[in-house]
Amino acid sequence: MRPLSDSSPPLTPDGATAQQWARRELSDPAYAAAHPTAFDRFARSVQEFFLHLFDAGAPGNAGRWLAVLACIVLAALIVLAIVLWGRPRRRRRAAGMAGPLLFGDVEHRTAQQLRRAAASAAERAEWDAAVILRQRALARGLAERGLVDTPPGATVHGFARLAAERFPQLRDELDDAATAFDAVRYLRLPGSPEQYAQVAQVDDAAVSAPVTAQVAG
Repeated sequence: MRPLSDSSPPLTPDGATAQQWARRELSDPAYAAAHPTAFDRFARSVQEFFLHLFDAGAPGNAGRWLAVLACIVLAALIVLAIVLWGRPRRRRRAAGMAGPLLFGDVEHRTAQQLRRAAASAAERAEWDAAVILRQRALARGLAERGLVDTPPGATVHGFARLAAERFPQLRDELDDAATAFDAVRYLRLPGSPEQYAQVAQVDDAAVSAPVTAQVAG
């Protein structure tokens, strides 16, 4: 038999060599992959908890009754979480419908506040501001009622088309009001008492007109 060379590892390692071999072996990724994750440990704990509750050896089947009670409590907590989590989402959606950005400008006022501001501008013969404010009051009012959404980036003519789906009898008036707003706001043309009256009339009409339900596409 050929003798082992001096570089061959010893068949019976000493303590230090054995520890080194063990550390090298345990550093293999296969061992790390085999370790249970935090989720695995949690799932196992839950499993053991319910198995303990269902333990048939409990006096008077108390374990089974405790398990049933635990399931009822768990179901109630899930329902409560859904209710509590759903309410803020509905509030955020309602708040988003009347968001601060309206036709390219930041606007935090309510529809009523915008109507009062438009009337004050009209009393001062500031027709540009009166037309712009009253058109924004029209859009904000429909958004507050949950009828027409005005997300950031919505154009005044896009709003008019959506509003016409709710108020088909006001389609032409809504389009004319949007045109007046564009002329004053973007084309920088001077506003007039006639344009303000035009926008104010369609706003007043939208408040009292019957609403047509949207048909799902």
